[in-house]
Amino acid sequence: MGGQAKGKKKNKPKRKENRPNRDAGFVGLTPQERVKLRMHEKAKKKTAEKYSVQQLLEKTEECIDSFDFEMAGLFCQRALDVEPTNLQALDMLGHIYSELGDVQKAKGAFLHAVELSPDVGHSKYMYLGQIHTGQEAVDYYTRGIQVLLSALDKQAQTTAQAGAAARPDEDPELPKAKDVCVAYCSIAEIYLTDLCMEEGAADKCREFIERALQYHHDNPEALQLMASYLFSTERNQEGREYLLKSVGLWLPAQKQSVASSSTEEGMQSEIPPYESRITTAKLLIESEEYEMAVDVLEGLLEEDDEVVQVWYLSGWVCYLQLEKAKEQQQREGREVTEEETEEWKALKEAARSYLTNAKKLYSKLRCDDQPMLEHVEQLLGELGGEIEGEEGDPALDEDYEPCSDEEEEEDTEAPMEH
Repeated sequence: MGGQAKGKKKNKPKRKENRPNRDAGFVGLTPQERVKLRMHEKAKKKTAEKYSVQQLLEKTEECIDSFDFEMAGLFCQRALDVEPTNLQALDMLGHIYSELGDVQKAKGAFLHAVELSPDVGHSKYMYLGQIHTGQEAVDYYTRGIQVLLSALDKQAQTTAQAGAAARPDEDPELPKAKDVCVAYCSIAEIYLTDLCMEEGAADKCREFIERALQYHHDNPEALQLMASYLFSTERNQEGREYLLKSVGLWLPAQKQSVASSSTEEGMQSEIPPYESRITTAKLLIESEEYEMAVDVLEGLLEEDDEVVQVWYLSGWVCYLQLEKAKEQQQREGREVTEEETEEWKALKEAARSYLTNAKKLYSKLRCDDQPMLEHVEQLLGELGGEIEGEEGDPALDEDYEPCSDEEEEEDTEAPMEH
């Protein structure tokens, strides 16, 4: 009997397993992009297994404290890979992008944080206010203040319920009345600059400064802002009083810091930011408080001797001191004393030295402030020209390299903005 012929097996289609398509997110990508994405996914998984989000954020903070913002960005992004909705990480990433000068990425991070938590956390609104101008900036600051005041109210209620044992002000992470003051100052500055031509801008400016002082009555920057406002409305005597009160709150700390070369955090926190003190020096010069202006400028040069505007203002104030001394002698109608002659000579040489450094540093840093350069050259012309071949000037140090990249140029020119 012949055996029965075996039928050929038919190639039946395999049953599809009920599993997600791993390549769904790879559609339209090049092979190189797919490899990169797979590596990124593996890195995310490995990171999540090895480090907690809190550990990654601690490493981020360490890098921020040491000004290594690029590495901080890597750690922070790893934290967000593990936990994409972490608000602390988003705030930190926005701050890091701001420091790196990437405004668009910073804006994206903060706006994402706003979407996730619009009513908690005021700092994202403050950063958004900083990277916008005009009315947009005012709107962000206003929203931030609302969130901040709400948080302060809740904090006060919690403290009242907990009794005297609770001391929230000792926690640096919690919002404070000073934060409200700073936010109101930011809005006032906008009405003093960007929106100064708006109807009622002057009244709004004063209103927000007064609100700022209600929350922190002895805040140096709020007092100085009031001085700027009063000078702009030609109420110079009132402006001078606010200015002197402001400077009196921090100048002794700056002098002590310079004398001891101290960088203690407590002492430094009393002193306003560098850019703010440049404005202080200008206002003091306008008020003819020349000696105090010299003290402020000396402190600035001690901190950073590569800011052209500080050298220029130092030369300008010496020139004005010289002119004032000559005018006083002429008014009194008497002969010039030997002591005056020596003093005038010293002021003249100091002015020439500062202005010479300003001009040379201006050229090396390729600055772009033509009116300032023209004034420097005019003053040098009146004083007898540049001092040639000076040695030992910080701005002309042999180790100093001319500014050749955009980052260094931006860092140096930032304080010169008005």
